[in-house]
Amino acid sequence: MARFGVLSVAVLLGLQAALLVSGFDPSPLQDFCVAVDEPKSAVFVNGKFCKDPKLVKAEDFLFQGLNIPGNTNNKQGSNVTLINVDRIPGLNTLGISLARLDYAPYGLNPPHMHPRGTEILVVVEGSLLVGFVTSNPDNKLFTKVLYKGDVFVFPIGLIHFQFNVGHGPALAFAGLSSQNPGTITIANAVFGSKPPISLDVLTKAFQVDEKVIEALQMQFA
Repeated sequence: MARFGVLSVAVLLGLQAALLVSGFDPSPLQDFCVAVDEPKSAVFVNGKFCKDPKLVKAEDFLFQGLNIPGNTNNKQGSNVTLINVDRIPGLNTLGISLARLDYAPYGLNPPHMHPRGTEILVVVEGSLLVGFVTSNPDNKLFTKVLYKGDVFVFPIGLIHFQFNVGHGPALAFAGLSSQNPGTITIANAVFGSKPPISLDVLTKAFQVDEKVIEALQMQFA
């Protein structure tokens, strides 16, 4: 009986732990929650106020113009047109967003990460060298050259990149598992922070001379 009692308690504790782990509902609890800036007569859900359902229109779920190429006339030779909850209010609480990625010849979407979303990318035109790096301590690089019709996944929170290895422009579309996945471009964050990260920190972190760090910071000032 004592053994049975201990076993029963262990089972109950295990069940309670399981219930605690899964004791939330990540799915929306209504059909939609169209984001609205005006809080009057609205409910605050997931960082946004919800519009009164009676006032919701089809336009709240619409974005037009994703067929228009992005401007790649910049240092990186790439452009990301992100369609998130700020562009389509109806995405609020739905946990998804979309991006159009344009690349000039040899254009780069530099190493970056999305803290709140996994990304799945499909190449529509051109060829891209893509990759992501796993977390410490392995820092293993997974990389592949993608061609038209190929699909690749970048796990949430991992540093990744895309580089156009073709002679002409490239185009890709990406879906992300968040209404607002966020983007942290590594070089911009490290060398372009405001205020700047201390030279003592960066020289020790990268094991280079202060002049190298200062030159890099000037690039992102």
